[in-house]
Amino acid sequence: MSQGALDGGIDIPHSEKRFAGYSKDGKQLDAEVHRKYIYGGHVASYMRTLMEDEPEKYQTHFSEYIKAGVEPDSIEEVYKKVHAAIRADPNPEKTVRQPPTEHKRYNLKKLTYDQRRQKLIERLNALNAAAGADDDEDSDDE
Repeated sequence: MSQGALDGGIDIPHSEKRFAGYSKDGKQLDAEVHRKYIYGGHVASYMRTLMEDEPEKYQTHFSEYIKAGVEPDSIEEVYKKVHAAIRADPNPEKTVRQPPTEHKRYNLKKLTYDQRRQKLIERLNALNAAAGADDDEDSDDE
């Protein structure tokens, strides 16, 4: 993570011991190995290994790379273009986000006292009207 920030030009206090390619025995940083990791060489070698050994896993694991037309041999060029674009304009592009949608409520909102009272009155009126209609039908039959 800090390696990407350092490549982008941010000054972060760091030690070379944390980078890929550092040898604890020789206490030196192998610049070629470090460069390979920066430009995605380790990803390219993993892609080649999966292509040969497990093509199905390669198809699923690198599906976005395949859609974009990125092959193991072209990963370094992709990273070089990205690094050049970051150095040309280091400010990130603003993404337009959609406002969050209103979530559907599965439980009903609590009603206030006045709303409960009004609902009760409506139910009683409907019940009385239905009972009154039944009484009218019964009286017509007699």
